Amino acid sequence: MDLPRPIHDILVVFLESVILLGGLGVVLLTNPIDSAFSLGLVLICISLFYISLNSVFVAAAQFLIYVGAINILIIFAVMFMNSSEHSKDFYLWTIGDRITSQVCISIFFSLMTIIPDTSWYGIFRTTRSNQILEQDLISNVQQIGIHLSTDFYLPFELISLILLVSLIGAITMARQ
Repeated sequence: MDLPRPIHDILVVFLESVILLGGLGVVLLTNPIDSAFSLGLVLICISLFYISLNSVFVAAAQFLIYVGAINILIIFAVMFMNSSEHSKDFYLWTIGDRITSQVCISIFFSLMTIIPDTSWYGIFRTTRSNQILEQDLISNVQQIGIHLSTDFYLPFELISLILLVSLIGAITMARQ
């Protein structure tokens, strides 16, 4: 999206603030339905953020896969749960929470060291005009495929494992 610089900056700041507030809503809201809808808001804003960066294909994939499939699956799993049974067995901090928080903190710090050292130049090509030509879009999709199958193979597989674990967790919670 080729917007004037001040408007683009305002849009980016707005999207970042909505993503941060939505992320806090996912973590801090006690009602699981509200948390799931807050997650949907975060995923939609990330998709809009990709559109502002001229990555139309990634934005469409983000919206279709994460908002259209994963978030709907989470909402269905939460709706099938019987919340009155689970509220009786609620403990503030368990061993699983400690392990999960340590894993998340270690992943966060490893990403904070890896991301600044990564060269992002040349992954996505943008055109100078407002219209993206079909050939450029195909070239961008091919570049994404090449990078996912070579340079970013391990993170891509880790994301698929995380999605598989979340699917198994949602099914387990729904069956109880």
